[in-house]
Amino acid sequence: MGNFLKKIGFFLAFLLPLFSILGYYVGGAANWLTVFFVFVLIPLFDYLIGKDTQNVEKEQEKQFSEQKYYRFITFIWVYVQWAMLFWACYVIAFGTWQPLHLVGFTLGIACVMGGIGITVAHELGHKNTKIEQFYSQILLLSVSYMHFFIEHNKGHHVHVATPLDPASSRKDETVYAFWLRSVVGGYRSAWKIENDRLARAKLPFYRNQMLYYTILPLLLAASLYAIFSWISGENVWQVPLFFVVQSILSFSLLELVNYIEHYGMQRKALAEGRYERVTPLHSWNASDLFSNFFLFQLQRHSDHHAFAHRRYQVLRHFEESPQLPFGYPTMILIALVPPLWFALMNPKLEQWKRATFSVAS
Repeated sequence: MGNFLKKIGFFLAFLLPLFSILGYYVGGAANWLTVFFVFVLIPLFDYLIGKDTQNVEKEQEKQFSEQKYYRFITFIWVYVQWAMLFWACYVIAFGTWQPLHLVGFTLGIACVMGGIGITVAHELGHKNTKIEQFYSQILLLSVSYMHFFIEHNKGHHVHVATPLDPASSRKDETVYAFWLRSVVGGYRSAWKIENDRLARAKLPFYRNQMLYYTILPLLLAASLYAIFSWISGENVWQVPLFFVVQSILSFSLLELVNYIEHYGMQRKALAEGRYERVTPLHSWNASDLFSNFFLFQLQRHSDHHAFAHRRYQVLRHFEESPQLPFGYPTMILIALVPPLWFALMNPKLEQWKRATFSVAS
């Protein structure tokens, strides 16, 4: 595929907020439009279009990495996400809802805020510029998952594919058991990382970022309640409730992705509690072209973990990496049915173990 078409392709992510808005104003069952697109049409297009295994030429990687165009797309998303949050709260406060339509609308907003928003936050959070790190944090604020900024970079990427990582799913662990372990364990891990940082630097407790990452989402929920209650002239309890529910659904989507990215992966243990270096063999990879446009090539996860600094536009496909049979939207649906997931993935995991550990030995 040409570079021009790929450039345009990354703007496809902006279809999701448009579908949520369109679905609301059409009304009725159309509130499920975003969910239908994500979990029916994207898998269908993945099947019809197929894989993209082409990589940017090595001599062009630096040039592509430095192109501001790709950064510009992620920066725009920050403003779109916050506009969507306030718009969604507005229609929740002033709209008339039937329960089934409200469920579809809320799930659709979670696909926008969590499926795309946290993916962009993840991309920006790995970069070393202050503006990108700031944008990452305010995106995570919009879904009440700010500790991810600490834990993912300083915890998950250090301990991935080991028993020390709460965000690495284990063989025969259901996605529901994993969700609880990862959500609770990740939050605790972020506190420990920050406490250790303060202890090493001999800094006072109020310099702990986790204090603010915990308080800010609560302040945001209270502010949304105050703003929309003032506008409407009455108590709009449904606004903070919606904010909390969409946050839970959004970060649950992230945890579903964590589950499928690292299911059963293990790094070889070395002496003194250390583990082998992370390589492209230690994450499940998917190079489905269409869904990768929406996820800023997050599905090329093997390269991301082996080289976390790489920008999304130059992430590479590795044939030797363990390959998922489908893109993330399809794999998420399968993961929600544990017997189906185990039947599909356990044989692939065993095949990966035989190949990986026989090579290592």
